[in-house]
Amino acid sequence: MHPERLLLGPGPSNPYPEAMEAMVRPVLGHLDPDLLSVTREIGDRLRQVFRTTNRLTLPVSGTGSAGMEACLVSLLEPGDVAIVGVNGYFGERLCEVARRAGADVKRVEAPWGSALDPEALLAAQRRHPEARLVAVVHAETSTGVRNEVAPLLALQETDTLFLLDAVTSLGGIPVEVDGWGVDACYSATQKCLGAPPGLAPVTLSERAAARVAGRSSPPASFYLDLGLLDAYLHDPHRYHHTISASLLYALHAGLGRVLGEGLKSVWDRHTRVGEQLQGVLPGIGFELLAAESHRLPQLTTARLPAGVDDAAGRKVLREEFGIEVGGGLGPFAGKAWRIGLMGHAARERSVVTLLGALTVLGG
Repeated sequence: MHPERLLLGPGPSNPYPEAMEAMVRPVLGHLDPDLLSVTREIGDRLRQVFRTTNRLTLPVSGTGSAGMEACLVSLLEPGDVAIVGVNGYFGERLCEVARRAGADVKRVEAPWGSALDPEALLAAQRRHPEARLVAVVHAETSTGVRNEVAPLLALQETDTLFLLDAVTSLGGIPVEVDGWGVDACYSATQKCLGAPPGLAPVTLSERAAARVAGRSSPPASFYLDLGLLDAYLHDPHRYHHTISASLLYALHAGLGRVLGEGLKSVWDRHTRVGEQLQGVLPGIGFELLAAESHRLPQLTTARLPAGVDDAAGRKVLREEFGIEVGGGLGPFAGKAWRIGLMGHAARERSVVTLLGALTVLGG
């Protein structure tokens, strides 16, 4: 047996009770008609959360990184130009995965902790009109920065696809796939959607799906080929792999909890508790990394107060208070913590519990 933790790191977050309870349902075969009806309902619920009417909307087996790779290997062919916004660790990962898919990666950069300029991304596309896609992380989990992406709707007037990483944003802040002209979007279940890790929701526009169907060669990955996954999880349901029935039940229930509360109410809850935490941290010695104008409410990166040791402090929180927070990445490793208030953990009691522990830690 393992101790219970209050998961206030960058993910996973504590799942909604309904999601965990759903996992005790009987396991069904991966092509059982009853399980396929669950996947259909998951597709319908994901469309509501993604704010899209895309037919090709499905859960990929794997975490958010699987969603990233599925989109990139399915949309890119060797030699394609990929424009990638980079202002943190996960922008760097987009570059690396695109490079491994054989793409010619063009980076558009901003300093870690700053937001990307959407006009710089559009300017890069004008310099490279042949680009297959522009890829951006909406909520940069390494820094707590929200990138402005709505202006990238202008890409719909070009032949370049718009790929959005919504791993930390989906269910926590507004994500408008259709309204922003997003052609491909992926997320993860273990953050603001309030389910356990193990599935990556993905949605593709009609023109992105046409790109997958019209490739000159198959994707390098069989397992993450979105064309094959489409045929598996939608009619005619051709066998592809053994998806986890238990994880599907959990995602179905987590999405039901989000939609039952109301998507706007869930966004407002994440904003309220995030601002509550961020309003107190500077007074106890933490320095908020992201500027208020582009700061995420659900993921806060804060420089440590003088005298607080990163690893030792996190160990005390974990072992004495049962609280997990995340360490910094890249230039902030050992110097900052990443504090998540996501899904079921996005509640005032999480903030109060953490602040009480930090008071003892600092005292």
